[in-house]
Amino acid sequence: MTASTPPSIYPLRGRDTLPMPGEGGVPNVTRFAPSPTGYLHIGHAYSALFAWEAARRSGGCFVLRIENIDETRCLDAFEQATIDDLAWLGITSDVPIRRQADEFAAYEAALSVLSRRDLIYPCFCTRKQIRAEVEESGRAPHGPSGEVLYPGICRHLADEERDYRIANGEPFAWRLNVDAAMAQTGPLRWYDCRAGWVDCRPDLLGDVVLGRKDTPTSYHLAVTVDDAIQGVNLVTRGEDLYHATHIHRLLQALLDLPAPRWYHHNLVADSRGQRLAKRNRAITLRHLRDLGKSPADVWKLLGLQLG
Repeated sequence: MTASTPPSIYPLRGRDTLPMPGEGGVPNVTRFAPSPTGYLHIGHAYSALFAWEAARRSGGCFVLRIENIDETRCLDAFEQATIDDLAWLGITSDVPIRRQADEFAAYEAALSVLSRRDLIYPCFCTRKQIRAEVEESGRAPHGPSGEVLYPGICRHLADEERDYRIANGEPFAWRLNVDAAMAQTGPLRWYDCRAGWVDCRPDLLGDVVLGRKDTPTSYHLAVTVDDAIQGVNLVTRGEDLYHATHIHRLLQALLDLPAPRWYHHNLVADSRGQRLAKRNRAITLRHLRDLGKSPADVWKLLGLQLG
């Protein structure tokens, strides 16, 4: 089997339509940023194609980024499989691939900026301690997706206690003090190509983790820094990440980074309406290739027609 030219996807799956170039006809710089923790599935194909086509139709640039900060789950074999599967579909990066595990210095620098502004604090809580605190309080603040939010246990620890615990080697994570951050930035907005202007509400996600003692970044921090460094001006990704954008817009303002536009596209679901996952081998691109399927078969599974 050989690589093919991806199909046109405008309009796409009913509600999804490719975003046009930016204001003044600025070409779209988009990215696809998978984590190499398993094989890509057809949902990834949809997301990659959406970003690739949004860049191609505007005369822009498509970026492939490997988000491999989780060194315990990310494997080189899965990274190579990701690159191979995308090439089989006819999707390749227009610039050299950026690998987050090679860029820790950039994230450490961003954390240092936030630390100097007293906007992050060390959190020594384990998941068990957080659960116990929530159960004892009798009520648990919840995020927009139903997740329990961090209740702020370590937010007001005295500096002396923080320094003592760090000096004694106690594991900790760096959390963003969202209230303090919002007080510094004032009201913010971000632009979604479907929803229009959205008032920024990072408080909906609470004091998120931005880094750990052993890994100087988290998804939120790394993706924000990387998008700015790579000049991404249109972030296309699944609608399950819509609410994370509140945090990313806040971090952009705090770090004086440009704000892109966003497009949160439809998610591909299985026959039961469940979101696709890498653990379901039946719908991975690798499995489809082993069955002798072609890229055209993938596009047909997604309800797309060859251009």
